[in-house]
Amino acid sequence: MKLSELHLKTLREAPKDEVSQSTILLLRARFIEKLGAGVYNYLPFGLRTLNKISNIIREEMEKIGAFEVLMASLHPRQKWEITQRWGSFDALFKVQSRSEQEFALGPTHEEIITPLAANFISSYKDLPLYLFQIQTKFRDEPRPKSGILRGREFLMKDLYSFHASAEDLAVFYEKMKKVYVRIFKRLGLRVLITEGSGGTFSAGYSHEFQTPVTSGEDTVLVCPQCSFARNQEVAVKIVNCPRCGAPLEEIKCAEVGNIFQLGHKYSQPFDLVFIDKDGEKKWVEMGCYGIGVSRLLGVIGEVYHDEFGFTWPLAVAPFKYQLITLTSGNPSINKKIKKTAEDLYRALLKNNEEVLYDDRDISAGEKFKDADLIGAPWRLVVSEKALNQGALELKKRNKKTSQLIKLKKFVKILSSKKDNG
Repeated sequence: MKLSELHLKTLREAPKDEVSQSTILLLRARFIEKLGAGVYNYLPFGLRTLNKISNIIREEMEKIGAFEVLMASLHPRQKWEITQRWGSFDALFKVQSRSEQEFALGPTHEEIITPLAANFISSYKDLPLYLFQIQTKFRDEPRPKSGILRGREFLMKDLYSFHASAEDLAVFYEKMKKVYVRIFKRLGLRVLITEGSGGTFSAGYSHEFQTPVTSGEDTVLVCPQCSFARNQEVAVKIVNCPRCGAPLEEIKCAEVGNIFQLGHKYSQPFDLVFIDKDGEKKWVEMGCYGIGVSRLLGVIGEVYHDEFGFTWPLAVAPFKYQLITLTSGNPSINKKIKKTAEDLYRALLKNNEEVLYDDRDISAGEKFKDADLIGAPWRLVVSEKALNQGALELKKRNKKTSQLIKLKKFVKILSSKKDNG
């Protein structure tokens, strides 16, 4: 991608109506645009990163044998009446058609996935079944003050599992804990598996996946000696770990995922049953497993930034390289700089490397500021000084110093695919 063709200008000043540092940087770097309180548009850089996050999650869902679906966002009122959540779900957006039919804008999909699963399930032989989607959700948050960390419209992955027994559900539930830890590790995040209440969603307990960040909305009680962690919101006031007795510490965190054992909470009202080995009807056991995809964009940004901009991990960076040209006062040298950069740009694309080429006619200072703000892991600079040595300047975004690397060597590395980032 060439910046001269995008015509998208970064912002020098921080938006005054945002408190989340990651959202401020996302707005300044033009990853997103604010449409209203808790509602954002995703621009080319932001969408690239959002898609990378989604694809990592999608890969891990497919590894466990889950099938992807895409369910409707517009939910008939009758579905929510069946579970008695039409009047009890506080954040439910409600709309009415011209024929006075009432709908909800889906904040979650238990009311839709449960009757849908009847298309797949009739016998114990059809179980277990795993269905997931990555889709836009809507929640009427009363105070959406944390940017994309808590929006009114957001992207979410939700997986629903269907089982013949509570025992099978419990086994899969424990498996999903490990799958989630693996997903967040691939995204560059450390998570605490935290006890929490199921709230309106589950039939019992739940677990949250919390990333320690100083700007987090949740306070988690963590044991430094063992793996115990509990959300303070739902905790009876405790000082010592119930497992090992060590004093608990309070850590600010941002929730990036949660899992629930639903049991029969939704299968029973929707009459989702199966015939077991003995020919008897039984309720299907259910579980649900959510990850806030657009929230992850914000949380990763909270973890990976400095005073100049983002320091994205390679797995989710919108581009691996940002290529910059620095012109001189000599037209003939500038011609050589431009040709070298164009050749390098084509070589990178030919080798399927993601590169953002800053070929704009602006000052070096502006180019460097934008490169730091956007946060590609590697910066490549073609300049008169480097070309005099047959080299280019290579700098890792999270390092202070750069190095010169011979052009021929760099192109050879590209061709041989030996560059691991």
